[in-house]
Amino acid sequence: MSRIEIERRDAAAPPVVIPQAIAIIRFNNPPKGYMNAAMVAELEAAVDTLLADETVRVLVFTGALKGVFVEHYDVSELVALSERLRAKGTAFSLDRPSPESTYHKILAKLEAAPKPVIAAINGTAMGGGFEFCMACDIRLAERGPYWLGQPEINIGILAGAGGTQRLVRLVGEARALELSLMGRTVSPDEAATLGMVHAAVDGPVLEAALAMAERLAGQPPKAVAHIKRLVRSAAETPLSQGLANERTLFLDLAVSDDGHRLMSEFVAGRRTIRD
Repeated sequence: MSRIEIERRDAAAPPVVIPQAIAIIRFNNPPKGYMNAAMVAELEAAVDTLLADETVRVLVFTGALKGVFVEHYDVSELVALSERLRAKGTAFSLDRPSPESTYHKILAKLEAAPKPVIAAINGTAMGGGFEFCMACDIRLAERGPYWLGQPEINIGILAGAGGTQRLVRLVGEARALELSLMGRTVSPDEAATLGMVHAAVDGPVLEAALAMAERLAGQPPKAVAHIKRLVRSAAETPLSQGLANERTLFLDLAVSDDGHRLMSEFVAGRRTIRD
């Protein structure tokens, strides 16, 4: 059984001329919907394939199981890892950073990808499941009796796939500390209020995500890539360097085929600048 299901949908004709599609990737690991090593291997292959496909313009991730996006990482695998390391007497120090796992690398690839990535959160996403969501560019959560967040402290560990770092960037240090130290998960509506997700939506969240993906697929791909690169790097880039990067990529778009054509259509009255 495949734990990662991929569906390809053609997007409507946009102001760009190359064929394009929206990729829907579904997590399907019954009965619990856990992330585990087997799913990570399939996920890596899927992400690499879709990012390399120039006709795929937007990636939308969602859960195949009712009420579950990704429940969390399979704790039994973490216990087995703990036992192997304890048997070796392995010790850890910040002076010797641990290497990235495949899962860490996948999340970094999605953040750095020139394509928009949407999490259509159709149910519970805790621990490694919500860490995946935080690596996506857009997070939409379906309203319902679902729980989102980083409760790892409740089983004696911490969020190990970006949860302590990305959550701070979304909600600020004070709120991230409260949520992480208390191991508190939140509803979709509270997640939206806190800024953990962009919106809580009624009805099937995939429909809302696909409507957004359709719009994104129609945007000039070079502009999408440049904007994502600048915004994603802004927090770690000195302002002077960030502004220099912005000026440079602005002009790069101004002389691009899409940029010149679309600006010319606006000047000629054939296009509006508003959405």
